[in-house]
Amino acid sequence: MMTDTPLVSVRDLQIGAVTDSGRNVEIIRGVDFDIAPGEILALIGESGSGKTTIALSLMGHTRRGCSIEGGTIRVGEHDVTGMTESQRAKLRGTEISYVPQSAAAAFNPSKRIMDQVVETTRIHDLMPRAKAEERARGLFRALALPDPDTIGERYPHQVSGGQLQRLSAAMALIGDPELVIFDEPTTALDVTTQIEVLRAFRRVMEEGGMAGVYVSHDLAVVAQIADRIVVLKNGEIQEQGTTEQILSAPKHPYTKELLAAFDPVPHVAVKDVEAEAETPILEVRGLYAGYGPIKDGEPLAKVMSDVNFKLYRGRNLGVIGESGSGKSTLARAIAGILPAYRGEVLLDGHTLAPSLGQRSKQELRRAQIVFQLADTALNPAHSVGSIIARPLRFYKGLRGDVADKRVIELLDMVHLPSALRHRLPSELSGGQKQRVNLARALAAEPELILCDEITSALDTVVAAAILELLKELQGELGLSYMFISHDLSTVEAICDDVLVMYKGEVVEALPAARMSQDATHAYSRLLISSVPQLDTGWLAGLEQDPELLAAFSDR
Repeated sequence: MMTDTPLVSVRDLQIGAVTDSGRNVEIIRGVDFDIAPGEILALIGESGSGKTTIALSLMGHTRRGCSIEGGTIRVGEHDVTGMTESQRAKLRGTEISYVPQSAAAAFNPSKRIMDQVVETTRIHDLMPRAKAEERARGLFRALALPDPDTIGERYPHQVSGGQLQRLSAAMALIGDPELVIFDEPTTALDVTTQIEVLRAFRRVMEEGGMAGVYVSHDLAVVAQIADRIVVLKNGEIQEQGTTEQILSAPKHPYTKELLAAFDPVPHVAVKDVEAEAETPILEVRGLYAGYGPIKDGEPLAKVMSDVNFKLYRGRNLGVIGESGSGKSTLARAIAGILPAYRGEVLLDGHTLAPSLGQRSKQELRRAQIVFQLADTALNPAHSVGSIIARPLRFYKGLRGDVADKRVIELLDMVHLPSALRHRLPSELSGGQKQRVNLARALAAEPELILCDEITSALDTVVAAAILELLKELQGELGLSYMFISHDLSTVEAICDDVLVMYKGEVVEALPAARMSQDATHAYSRLLISSVPQLDTGWLAGLEQDPELLAAFSDR
């Protein structure tokens, strides 16, 4: 229940950072806000606006090279800015907890889930082990996890991405905190899984009377979970108000820009291709792929079955479906990273070898892949310049000043400053890392790019800019894209045609512009119904629709 006394009070917060040249700069300036008990406050803004920096400061934590230079942060009775580091450590996990964007990075792959979920109770000596496990199983039930009595005995790799995200929430909630910080926890999830996670988060927060900070660039998600919104840009608050006020009557031009970016302009095809006489840039015939040892000509785990499609030059194909549907497996099989065990992949009419190790340098150059998780796709020990220069050296033989000049041009193409080429990936934001990923693919001058959720980690403004960039490059270079996404609005903005995948099979293929009107398969209709809307009552309305809820449970 909310009261007049704020649980969190932030006044004139100022956070500084040290640049590569040793200069001190202010990255957060004069930030003020309150959070009442039981209230959820959303921090929104583009990549680099300071959302996560401010959220982490509520725990007294700053990233490397940053420090709190002024202002006050109070959480409950505690003056966080005036505490020692050891005092702050006692707050973390007990009174303040954190749910990260990447649940996979939050779990140790070599330890069972239960051991990690109850670890906070052991560190802070909150309760006996048996009681902690009982509390954990209760949270697993509240978060609508399958097999709540036994899921804790599994390892992280044995659960889905959506389940792991809810398990990371259980890990944050087990200490019964007063304040929970959610750092983009649904960004990488498909729409149907996202709805399940949002419903679970909201239910547990309401039942526990906890306050929350929800960091996000997705306004539709924020509309379902937040009571109030703070809009940030370049470390400063542009405006703040109730969710209803911000969404229905924004005052600041930047807020209006964010809302406008939520509804991207539909894609207009460069050309309409119907003639069967033209050779597709990419054709897939009866493709099957899976994981594990091969027995009797088939892998132990069959993931994808009998996929067929054609992609013509200058056109874009969207592939959508929930986690585990086979989308990324399809992209990996086409790229040769995961050799298909049956079927054919043809590039411009020529059959490619199943494995990338068997393909020529020219075949590799012509078809590039951009991965979803930039954190794992970029070598953390190499500078941005070195990462982008590698394909320049491999495919073009460029070195020295010539390569450096081309690296600068590629960074400019993806809207990044040239100075970033001297930094390591760990020094970049999530959106910046994904743009480096794209620049590396463009370095090969490909004809086809396989895009695996490349905008999922980007805020709406930056994502819209990347989509516009992809369209611009397509017009100039004649590129074709296969675009894997769980965001239907993104698919409609960039793609001409759509494949809907479910349980490893293509269940529907149709024009992107007419997906909402022409989709007939039950799963396609569920996907369309699951896209969050800029309406604060949308999720509550969904929960009152018994037919739609039944469709979720039948998946």
